[in-house]
Amino acid sequence: MKALRFILAGIVFGIVMIKSEAVSWYRIQEMFRFQSFHMYGIIGTAVILGIIAVYIIKKLKIRDIEGELISLPDKDKQWTKYILGGLIFGLGWALTGACPGPMFVNIGYGYLSMIIVVGGALLGTYIYGVLRNRLPH
Repeated sequence: MKALRFILAGIVFGIVMIKSEAVSWYRIQEMFRFQSFHMYGIIGTAVILGIIAVYIIKKLKIRDIEGELISLPDKDKQWTKYILGGLIFGLGWALTGACPGPMFVNIGYGYLSMIIVVGGALLGTYIYGVLRNRLPH
């Protein structure tokens, strides 16, 4: 029964993504071609809400579902790994027209070809896990 609220949150997330056109390949293509502000507005709103949420979590010392204090450690100051990771993520996003959330929303919406994209994302994650110890961190 605890999982029900997460399933409902996922359904609401999917509806919001569809209605805001954030899963539209056309909208994502517009963004990468700098032809429309639509996606930048959605991403900017998400970043601002994330900043506010992290501030509230740290300020009010909010606890998780099991009652433990949520701990958000500071990020490492080494920026090269973030640039490289962002480039790889961005290339995948530009090639497939979807980042992780919209991949699953598109499957739910009936675009079954996205199963291949999810498989590729999982394969890439697995390969990273295998090579992690050999990569610079």
